[in-house]
Amino acid sequence: MPRPTVLVAYASKHESTAEIADRIAAVIRDAGCDAQARPAGQVDDLSGYSAVVLGSAVYAKRWQRDARAFAHRHSAALRDMPVWLFSSGPFGAVEEHPTAPTPRVAARLAARLGAREHVMFGGRVPPDPGNFVERAMLKNTPPERRDARDWPAIEAWARGVASQVAARGLEPVR
Repeated sequence: MPRPTVLVAYASKHESTAEIADRIAAVIRDAGCDAQARPAGQVDDLSGYSAVVLGSAVYAKRWQRDARAFAHRHSAALRDMPVWLFSSGPFGAVEEHPTAPTPRVAARLAARLGAREHVMFGGRVPPDPGNFVERAMLKNTPPERRDARDWPAIEAWARGVASQVAARGLEPVR
C-alpha cells in the first residue's frame, strides 16, 4: 500500500506562511507520510493526495485570495478527504491576542469542508515592508519580538496531523 501523501497548500504575502508550510510538510515527512508544500495558486489537481493542509497569512482579519480561491476551486474534492486549516497571524504570539477571532473565512471553510481543525499560529513582522502599516510595524517592534512563530507548537501540530493521516491508512485520491 502506498504511503499517504499530504498536500500542504498555502498563501503567503511575505514568505512567513510559506516557511510555516514548509516546516509542516517536513514534519509530516519525518513522521512517515509523503508531503509537499505548494503555493495554493499553483495547485490545479488534488489527485494523488490523501489529505490536505491549507493555510493562509492573515491581514486585516482576512485570508489571502489564493487560499480562498483554492478552497473554492477544490471544494468538492476537499469535502471528501481529511482537511486541516491554519492561519498565520495576527502578528505576535497567539497568547498575546487571546481575543483575536478566527478569521471569518477560515471558520466558514472549516464548516463547509468538514475540516478536522483550524489553528492560529503567531506571525512575523515583514522584513520587507510594502506599505505604511508594515513599515510602522517594523519600526515599532523590537528586533527580538519580530518573529513570533512558535516552531515547537507548529511542529507538534504537524505531528498530530501526520498521526491522524497515518492511522487512517488513507489512499490517495484518484
